[in-house]
Amino acid sequence: MNILDIKEIDELKEFQLEKLYYIGDKGLLKRPKISIVGSRRASKYAKELTYRLANELAKRGYVIVSGAAMGIDAAAHKGAGSKNTIAVMGNGLDIRYPAANISLIKDIEKNGLVLSQFDPGFVPTNWSFVIRNKIVVALGECLVVAEAQLNSGSMRSVEFALKMEKPIFVLPHRLNESSATNYLLKNDLAKPIYDIEEFANSFKKIEKDEDQFIKYLKSSPFYEEAIKKYKEKIFELEILGIIEIRNLKIVYKG
Repeated sequence: MNILDIKEIDELKEFQLEKLYYIGDKGLLKRPKISIVGSRRASKYAKELTYRLANELAKRGYVIVSGAAMGIDAAAHKGAGSKNTIAVMGNGLDIRYPAANISLIKDIEKNGLVLSQFDPGFVPTNWSFVIRNKIVVALGECLVVAEAQLNSGSMRSVEFALKMEKPIFVLPHRLNESSATNYLLKNDLAKPIYDIEEFANSFKKIEKDEDQFIKYLKSSPFYEEAIKKYKEKIFELEILGIIEIRNLKIVYKG
């Protein structure tokens, strides 16, 4: 368990956080992110579509941010794959909650990123989940509410998104189902996702392994030249073992 420097996280600079603990790959914070929230008691329909949506977005280079809860959160994390997801917890990171998602949380710790502003030993409460939701929303470019009822925790996330002026999207539901998402549509507070691939394609596809920086590294530039252009990135990749220096040149190991 480590502590992040809040000043390094653009999306959280305005937050008055004393600490933010993490386990996993903090490099995911530098990638584009989309937040997905929803009911713990989600319908099969909503969970299946959430899984597909997260999967399609991850294919395009996006990281999915959610809260590791049952239902929609779990479907979002699983759909994205642990290497493309960030779980924000409402408890200390020495506690894996909920118990039903322990294997999922362990997988994200190993391959993705788990965050919490709460000290080790802190047991989750209703108010800590609300605070957690604020961070989930803040990290994403937009908020997707897959399924939710009025007066639910997901609606608190919507309140945060509106205050932060984040775009809100929802999955369409039948009448008398998912009252919160239908309410958002009725009041023009959210836009519907009628086609998952079309929605995913509306975001710029990011080829992580073929962007300009990676292409530059693959050209085996001289170390001193690379340091002048990408000082912090080079140091970070060197520490992570992604690159090494041979004969004064950079060798990209991927």
